[in-house]
Amino acid sequence: MGKIIRVAGPVVVADGMKGSEMYEVVRVGEEGLIGEIIALSGDNATIQVYEETSGIKPGEKVERTGAPLSVLLGPGIISMIYDGIQRPLPDIKESMGDFIKRGANVSPLDFNKKWHFVPKAKVGDEVTGGDVIGVVQETNLVEHRIMVPPEVEGKITFIVDEGDYTIDEVVAKVNNKEVKMYQRWPVRKQRPFKEKLDPTELLVTGQRVLDTFFPIAKGGAAAIPGGFGTGKTVTQHQLAKWSDAEVIVYVGCGERGNEMTEVLEDFPKLKDPKSGEPLMNRTILIANTSNMPVAAREASIYTGITIAEYFRDMGYNVALMADSTSRWAEALREISGRLEEMPGEEGYPAYLASRLAEFYERAGYVRVLGKEDKKGSVTVVGAVSPPGGDFSEPVTQNTLRIVKVFWALDADLAHKRHFPSINWLRSYSLYLNTVRGWWEKNVAKDWYELRKEAMGILQREAELQEIVQLVGPDALPDREQVLLETARSLREDFLQQNAFHDVDTYCPSTKQYDMLRIILKFHHLATEAVGKGVSVEKIRKLAVKEDIAYMGRIPNENYQEEFKKIEKKLEDEIRALEAEVK
Repeated sequence: MGKIIRVAGPVVVADGMKGSEMYEVVRVGEEGLIGEIIALSGDNATIQVYEETSGIKPGEKVERTGAPLSVLLGPGIISMIYDGIQRPLPDIKESMGDFIKRGANVSPLDFNKKWHFVPKAKVGDEVTGGDVIGVVQETNLVEHRIMVPPEVEGKITFIVDEGDYTIDEVVAKVNNKEVKMYQRWPVRKQRPFKEKLDPTELLVTGQRVLDTFFPIAKGGAAAIPGGFGTGKTVTQHQLAKWSDAEVIVYVGCGERGNEMTEVLEDFPKLKDPKSGEPLMNRTILIANTSNMPVAAREASIYTGITIAEYFRDMGYNVALMADSTSRWAEALREISGRLEEMPGEEGYPAYLASRLAEFYERAGYVRVLGKEDKKGSVTVVGAVSPPGGDFSEPVTQNTLRIVKVFWALDADLAHKRHFPSINWLRSYSLYLNTVRGWWEKNVAKDWYELRKEAMGILQREAELQEIVQLVGPDALPDREQVLLETARSLREDFLQQNAFHDVDTYCPSTKQYDMLRIILKFHHLATEAVGKGVSVEKIRKLAVKEDIAYMGRIPNENYQEEFKKIEKKLEDEIRALEAEVK
């Protein structure tokens, strides 16, 4: 037991803390506020408090717990909404009302609820950390695999029969060491795995600009930087809704409360495209919004990634959305300022880059622990909110050095109502070659060539724009005018996508490929036609162009037949124009 000697906002200094350890959780003051030791000097401990500290005064007690900040991992975690330190917000609302009272201490998991446990091992089996000893059907979408804790191995000496048990009951014994349905894990410590593998499988998001132009692999890391109103949150909502990850962890870190409310209201209504089940049945939400304590933002990111790693260890592909890492960095800056550390660029702590790297490197495609050859992945997508959309600020720059996918949101595109407002000339993906095999195996052999040609057209359009602004488009050669027309179609009919349209919100990979192929076919046929003397004006007035513009809205179930008709109409109309010239 120690005593408070100094209070500076969320930072509290206590003496009499000899024997304490770094990152140990403590209870601060008479109300028992949750805090974490972030510095030790002699008998004094500096504590980061995760709740409002107003009214706390020197002389009040500080109680040690002897354990680091940890999360409880077990059945009951899916479809929950937690705050930054894994307190269940629905349970707090039931017991305390709409506002979280200080010192609230509610268990993250329900210890009274019974779960139907089906054993997958038997007495006498040799097991090691990560082996699955039984399963619980947590939701219709997620089978919760009860694993041997990473540090435990040996022979099963006892295992329960199939039946209903609480998470606190002993379901097995390994070398007489008790195994329950839940594990406790420190959030700042990465969960172990056998080996990290190269990500090769596309994370299918259903967003054309992402999947086709700037793809992310399962186990990859991506950043979405953009100023206010450019669509960071909507893009992350789209990824959470439609990506083919089996489990989604969505961390609302310091963003406005209404954005988390939208997730809460939308997800139970939305159906998973594969199973038709509510999306909430595979989602975990961590809400540490802008009106919640700043210090807890720092913990919320680690809470989210630890939960993601736990489901990865079961062999699932998990996607984590962090919205936004800029708010998390602001929490680091505030704590650093209270600790009177030497500031780095723009007041951020000098260790900002290493903290960001520590977080993003926990993404990955790995061979998980256990005797079975199982693989799992954690894909991290972090939104960055640079003030005034300035990409040269420290959080954006340090993030770009770490991640391999950069989806640059553009305020000009957002003002033109072009969404997703991802700038195709500033964005990049370093996973293009690694996911190329996936596209060629699952969709089409010539995907890479089509994408390369489309990007070439968009880049050439950007070069021609300067000439067009000086002399007008009519002064260009006919072939270049056709190229501008194709680029406009790529921008408006392919890259633009309506997140709120029932069909256009999700575009399957095969449909993306066919849309791109038809637009480029238009380019080839039109270029040939002007070479034979057809005027560009007639090509601009082709009726089929309206059909091409409508392709994204054609229902995904039967688009192939419609696309064949569009393709035939395109060929017929251009042949008719060529016949007129002859």
